[in-house]
Amino acid sequence: MRLRHLGHSCLLVEVADRTILIDPGSWSSDFEDLSGLDAIVVTHQHADHLDRGRFAGLVRSNPDATIVTDPQSAALLADDGLTVTSWDDGVIQVGDVSLSAHGNEHAFNHSRVPQVANVGVRVSAAGEPVLFHPGDAYDAAPGMIDILAVPINAPWTAVRDSIDFVRRIAPRSIVPIHDGLLSPAGRGLYLQHIGTHGGDDLTIHDLAGQGSVRI
Repeated sequence: MRLRHLGHSCLLVEVADRTILIDPGSWSSDFEDLSGLDAIVVTHQHADHLDRGRFAGLVRSNPDATIVTDPQSAALLADDGLTVTSWDDGVIQVGDVSLSAHGNEHAFNHSRVPQVANVGVRVSAAGEPVLFHPGDAYDAAPGMIDILAVPINAPWTAVRDSIDFVRRIAPRSIVPIHDGLLSPAGRGLYLQHIGTHGGDDLTIHDLAGQGSVRI
């Protein structure tokens, strides 16, 4: 498996001869020129995960891609004239890659902030590491995971929650995401806390600025 962090929560995943883009949002870059994608996955409708201004162009550049989103994002994209696959739970096959849905709601933020749908995605293929991207929630139960994409900072979480999430899922390695609000120093502090307390022999693959990395 090869992973590339395109900023904030956007990951480009190359696995089993398939290329999958997850959460192309407004704080991410360099995804709008991608072509040859086999799947585009959106976990939820917030702009930092779904940039509707650039999404239609991305779809046009990838006419053969399977596009799958949470139900509410699917409805919004239908208003933009796009037809996508909506899931709550279930498995979608993209070649030899299985995309499975886990979770239903965005993490609670505040009583004055509307809680939207959120569907995390588990990416698996025979002989490859298993990746889980949770979107903006820590409550999913995706089963055995090798590589966990971890939102490390957000209005809806604290570092103690990130640590508990990593310890509960117990991956062998983590990839930091959802870091668009952080300064370099703050980002380093969050990663230090999670790496120190997230579990024994936990590996952090910090992909920021590294291009495509085999994991």
